[in-house]
Amino acid sequence: MALFSLVLIPFVISTDIASACQDTDDFVGASSPGDIVIGGLFAVHSEMLHPEEHPIKPVIQNCAGFEIQIFLQTLAMIHAIEMINNSTLLSGVTLGYEIYDTCAEVTKAMASALRFLSKSNTSKDIVEFKCNYSDYVPRIKAVTGASYSEVSMAVSRLLALQLIPQVSPASSAEILSDKIRFPSFLRTIPSDFHQTRAMSHLIWESGWNWIGVIATDDDNGRFALESFGVQAMANSVCIAFKEMLPAYLSDNTFHTKVDHAIEKIVKETRVNVIVVFMRQFHVLKLFKKAIERNVKKIWIASDNWSTAVKISTMPNIRKLGTVVGFGFKNKDISTFQDFLRNLHEKPTENNNFLREYIMLLSVCAHLDNYDFQMCISSQSQYDLMQNVENKHQIWRDDFLNANIEPGFIHSTILAVYAIAHAIKGQCKDRNCKDPSAFTPWELLEELKKVTIIDGDKEIKFDSKGDMSTGYDVLLWKEVDGRMEITTMAEYDSENGYFIFEDEEKRKEFLDLKKVPSTCSQHCRPGQMKKVTESPHTCCYECVYCPENHYSNRTDMDYCYRCLNKTYWAPMNSTMCYRKTIHFLSWTDWFAVFLLLLSAFGVVLILFISAIFTKNLSTPVVKASGGLTVCYILLLSHFFIFLSTVFFIGEPTEFKCRTRQALFGISFALCISCILIKSLKILLAFSFDPKLQNFLKCAYKPITIVFICTGIQVIICTFWLIFRTPFVKQNFSIPRAIILECNEGSVVAFGIMLGYIAALAFICFICAFKGRKLPENYNEAKFITFGMLIYFIAWIVFIPVYVTTFGKYLPAVEIIVILISNYGILCCTFFPKCYIIIYKQETNTKSAFLKMIYTYSTKSVGNIAVSQISLDSKSSSSRIIASDSCNADKSSLNGNCHFQVPGQTPAKEKAVPKSAAWTLSRKRLSSI
Repeated sequence: MALFSLVLIPFVISTDIASACQDTDDFVGASSPGDIVIGGLFAVHSEMLHPEEHPIKPVIQNCAGFEIQIFLQTLAMIHAIEMINNSTLLSGVTLGYEIYDTCAEVTKAMASALRFLSKSNTSKDIVEFKCNYSDYVPRIKAVTGASYSEVSMAVSRLLALQLIPQVSPASSAEILSDKIRFPSFLRTIPSDFHQTRAMSHLIWESGWNWIGVIATDDDNGRFALESFGVQAMANSVCIAFKEMLPAYLSDNTFHTKVDHAIEKIVKETRVNVIVVFMRQFHVLKLFKKAIERNVKKIWIASDNWSTAVKISTMPNIRKLGTVVGFGFKNKDISTFQDFLRNLHEKPTENNNFLREYIMLLSVCAHLDNYDFQMCISSQSQYDLMQNVENKHQIWRDDFLNANIEPGFIHSTILAVYAIAHAIKGQCKDRNCKDPSAFTPWELLEELKKVTIIDGDKEIKFDSKGDMSTGYDVLLWKEVDGRMEITTMAEYDSENGYFIFEDEEKRKEFLDLKKVPSTCSQHCRPGQMKKVTESPHTCCYECVYCPENHYSNRTDMDYCYRCLNKTYWAPMNSTMCYRKTIHFLSWTDWFAVFLLLLSAFGVVLILFISAIFTKNLSTPVVKASGGLTVCYILLLSHFFIFLSTVFFIGEPTEFKCRTRQALFGISFALCISCILIKSLKILLAFSFDPKLQNFLKCAYKPITIVFICTGIQVIICTFWLIFRTPFVKQNFSIPRAIILECNEGSVVAFGIMLGYIAALAFICFICAFKGRKLPENYNEAKFITFGMLIYFIAWIVFIPVYVTTFGKYLPAVEIIVILISNYGILCCTFFPKCYIIIYKQETNTKSAFLKMIYTYSTKSVGNIAVSQISLDSKSSSSRIIASDSCNADKSSLNGNCHFQVPGQTPAKEKAVPKSAAWTLSRKRLSSI
């Protein structure tokens, strides 16, 4: 430390400091003459003393609470002006300054602003009232300041009367960007809008959503709180409590409000993050009480106090927890640090602030570190008069450098340079040594267009009068037993994201997440928030996502629905799963079983074909219609079995269109062939002349088969053209998709089946009429039975098909097809195969003729008996026929004996033997 001594005259001290303002020149804190004068407003003291006498008089009082950081800003302004005067920026023109202390009071700041408005080059401070100030020349051309937004709002309204440019290095309230209300206000820092957005981003990225806010009850605090509330809501952050502290330490309720705020913090155990928008002296009082109560939280510092050394050096500050703050970006200020090292050589006659600081050094010289700083801050101007007499001052080189807040120093220097560049623009074609060369409002217009080279970057005022220089994200951390303020990241205010210098800085940022500050526990993926009765959206319950919904992030407000019907999700799912495609596959055991049955049916058809081909000339084969009819019938059975293959495997458009058409046409062909056989049998063994004549006319085998099958072909063709079957996805099962064939038209499907049923019914009627055939040739009986099997199978099919769903639905139809096909196949061909294989003695022409002859003889006898009965009835006589005729002669001769009671036996004519034989021949030829 450099030591130096100053001889102070107590009388001078008493006249300059002890009393209140006696003369307007005493009101100036620091000044220097120049061709163009710039005003300065800084809150060098934290409060203005209020008189205890009554009545209160309108006297500007002394102030207390010397603020080292603000004092350094006044020095930064003086340093910048001296740098400009010593440079070629304003060649031939010197800048002067008048710096006033606002004492953080609007009242005193307004008094200073009134003096700024006073007319230039007058012996007295006179403010003229005019309707038009376009040609009015005040004593200053521009103002730098003020330190606090509340003061800037009041001063700016007054300066706007003459449109005097006001460039603030510290007032950040968002409302000051409103150029309608504050047309002459500009600043070299970003608006609070960017700061509150940066804070909310930090809170959101750290996973916090339940926080507290403490602010001063002034314009700056209220506007900051309002802006932060909007940004917090946009980032889903809830404010658990808001505490407002009085703006002035002299307020009687201040300490009570501080105690209440601490109680609120202690009570809200889930709140571990506190955002603080307050001035430095407010934060000191709050933290002192918080340390006493062992409150340990994460404190988010606003730009007002984020770099405050006097707070970071508080005893036991580490017990408070972690402090993360936002400070204005800074550049190289080494020239200012050199300026401070030589400050003791500067004259003090025109700088009351410097003189007061020197006095404070002497008063507090016996103290070190934090106590020394607190001593300086706690002294009033009146106390200095009492304590400074006959004391030597000790200069401390390192003290001022240790208390520098680089962001504020840099923004103050920027403000002065911005004004200087605007003056340069006005002085190009003017003699600026004349104060009336230009007016403040002309300087304001020039100032809006100014571009400054700040390091390697060009910056200028935007349309709102702000400079978006960005923020440094600061972290207070303990190093070697003392708290240091380090830069953790940069915040790009234009793009809204954080920039980290290295991975270590990023890790420090991520470590903040370890401290929870949420109203509710985080909802895991697979859950969603359910709002409770709390008015805050951050307080909620976590409930599972319902079925077919999912959430894949934490704290989701709602669950996403699986995008389409092809996906599903169980309850509490983090993703959707693709539904399983189900159909009756080739590998399914039941499908394999059905295919084996179909294959067995095909084998039977081949076996029957072989038997019939081998025994082509036998009566049984001939009686079945010959090999052609048998082959057509067997081929239709083959296609019916083949159609079942199209019901198995993944459905395709081809399969859906083919399977029903192939089945329907094949079955119609099969029934048509059987219908021919039924009609043929009925024709051969019918004794009704009228029926025989009709059957002879109607019996056209080829035509019948062609017409009956052709009708089915037409039905299927129309079906495939107008309402063709198609592949359909059935979503009735939650976790699976059933691929199935939609028949296209239920009506067409019904007509096809109904037509087959109609043909089968005709066959059934015809076969039923011919059921009493010779025992060894009773084909009609088996046709009747086969049709019954068909009817039973398809009648059962309808309700089962309607009530069945899933991949086994096609199997239902396959089973019915197989049952009906097997039934007809077996009933049609098995009896003949049995005769061919096991009853070969009956499969001869002679045996066949004998069987038909016997049947014909019985039929003719029955006809004769019926005729005699009719004759007897017509004569009203009762006829009793003998139960038997002589089998050896009577039957051969065709003689039967009848006896009428009361009469002698009469001998009727016998049926000739040739008649029965002729009938047998005809029937054989018919068959």
